[in-house]
Amino acid sequence: MIEHIAKQADISKAAAGRALEAVIGGVKNTLKKGSSVTLVGFGTFAVGKRAARTGRNPQTGAAIKIKAAKVPKFRAGKALKDAINR
Repeated sequence: MIEHIAKQADISKAAAGRALEAVIGGVKNTLKKGSSVTLVGFGTFAVGKRAARTGRNPQTGAAIKIKAAKVPKFRAGKALKDAINR
């Protein structure tokens, strides 16, 4: 990915790496705050909630409680779906 960014933007790989890390960091921070991030033409990153549930320990078969959690979600945009299906 870094090589692709460097080539397309005509910048060094180091600069491309910093740019990619900045974008990923921005997405992480926004999701941590509970907001969503929409990249027009690509998709939307959002935070979903997973309810607490009962699971099983695969080694012993004993029931275990799994805590509720926030999970990252991604929904592809129409342009991305169309590009993949061409």
